[in-house]
Amino acid sequence: MTKSSSPKKAALKDWHRADIVAELRKAGWSLRRLATHHGYASPTTLTNALARPWPKGERIIAEAIGIDAATIWPSRYHAKGTTGARKGHRDTNRRNAA
Repeated sequence: MTKSSSPKKAALKDWHRADIVAELRKAGWSLRRLATHHGYASPTTLTNALARPWPKGERIIAEAIGIDAATIWPSRYHAKGTTGARKGHRDTNRRNAA
């Protein structure tokens, strides 16, 4: 048996949360300070964007770092730089699965 040695397409991986926090610190920010700067009542609000998709929080973090949010979280964005979720539309597969 001969194995094909063709190179596999590299999967785009999201940045590790520690790398995101480190980049924020290099830029002079912390998640807490960034959240309060943007008017959030809870200083831990932006940590939600590290764990799950939240386009607004992702955009705030990305702008603070000076990079596009789709570069930090490629799995959350389509090729055009938009998220998969549309405002006001629920995932019908989730509703039908119940």
